[in-house]
Amino acid sequence: MNLRDEIETTLRAWHAYETGRGSVAVIDFDCAPTTKATEPASSRLAVYQSLTDLRARTVEAGADRLTTRLTADIAYLGALMGEHPPLNDYVQATQGCLAAGWQDIYITHRGDRAREALAALGIGWGADTARDLNAIEGPIETDEAPDAIRQAADEYETAVRQVTGSQAPFNLTIETTEVDAYWAYWLDGAGDKVRLRLNLRRASFTKVAARQFALHEVLGHGLQGASWSARAAADDVPWVRLMSVHAPQQVLLEGLAQALPLFIAPDDELLGARTRFDHYSQLVRAELHIALNQGASIAELADHARYRMPWTTEAAIADVLTDRGVNPQLRSYLWAYPAGIDWFANLADADRPTRTTVLQAAYRDPLTPNDLAALWPAGPAIGG
Repeated sequence: MNLRDEIETTLRAWHAYETGRGSVAVIDFDCAPTTKATEPASSRLAVYQSLTDLRARTVEAGADRLTTRLTADIAYLGALMGEHPPLNDYVQATQGCLAAGWQDIYITHRGDRAREALAALGIGWGADTARDLNAIEGPIETDEAPDAIRQAADEYETAVRQVTGSQAPFNLTIETTEVDAYWAYWLDGAGDKVRLRLNLRRASFTKVAARQFALHEVLGHGLQGASWSARAAADDVPWVRLMSVHAPQQVLLEGLAQALPLFIAPDDELLGARTRFDHYSQLVRAELHIALNQGASIAELADHARYRMPWTTEAAIADVLTDRGVNPQLRSYLWAYPAGIDWFANLADADRPTRTTVLQAAYRDPLTPNDLAALWPAGPAIGG
C-alpha cells in the first residue's frame, strides 16, 4: 500500500469513529468511493499518532502535497482535542493561506461596489437592504426550491462545462432538512453521486437564490467533486482523494462557487448584485473573525457588525461570533469563504487566458492556495 492509500485508510477510520459517536464528519466528498467496510479508529489520540507518523514519512519521501494535507488533518484533530493555536497559525495549517485580513480602505471599496450594484436596482443601503434585496429577487415557496435549483442547473450546465472543460457525469439528489446550524445549503457526495441538502431553518428561497445555488452547490461543488472523482478513477493521482472542509482545497471550493456567477452569468444584474453584496459581507465577517480571535469584546464586535452591515440582525451577529470563536471546524473552514471569494472575484476581472487556465485546472485537481497563486502570480494575496 502506498503512502496516499495509507493516509486514506487512516482518514476513513477517523471518519467512521467521528460519525459513529455522532460527531461532525471528517470526509465531505469521497472521490474514491469503496464498498469495503471501514473499521472505526479506537480513539482520536490513536488517529493523531497515526497521522503524525504518516506525516514524518511524507516529509522524508518529499511528497509535499501529501504533507500539506496531513498538516491540515493534524492541526484540525489537535483542535478537536483542545488545542487553540493563534488564528493565523491554525488557518495557515488547515486552509493553506494567511488569515491576515483586508485593509479598511479595501473593504470600503468592495462595499462601494456593492452599493452601486444595489443602487442600480433601486435598493438603498441601510437597515432594510437585505429585506429589499430578497424582495426584488423574487421569493418562491419552499416546495418550489428543488425544482427551481434543478432547472437553473440545467440552464447553466453547458456554460460551466465549456469554461471548465469538465465532461464528468454526475447524479444529483436534493433533500430538505431542519437543523440548528449555520448553513442553509450543504453539498456532499461520493464519486458521481451528489447530494444537496436544503436547511429549512436557514434557507430563504428566491428565484435569484435558486440560480445562485445551482451554480454554487450543484455546478460548483457537485460538478467539481464529480470531476475530481473521474480524474481519480482514470489516473493514479498524487493527492488524497477524500475531501474535508478543514483541508486546503476548501479555499478553491468556496471561492469559486461563490464567484462563479461573475464568470458564467456576468450580464445577470440581480445575480451580480447578490454576488458583490456577498463578497463585501464575507470581508466584514473576516474582520469579525480576526478581531474575535484577538480578544475584542462582544460589545465591540457587535457594534462593528452593525456599522458595516446595518441590515444584520442580533441573532445573525451572535451566530457569526459563535461559529468563528471556539468551534474547531468552523474556526478554520469559514475563513475559506472570504479568502476564496475575494481571490476569485478579482480573477473574474483578469484576462480571458488566465481565467481559463485557472478554471480548467480547478476542475481537474483539488488545488491549494499555493497552487492557485502559482497559476496567477499577479493575483492578490489569498487571505488578505
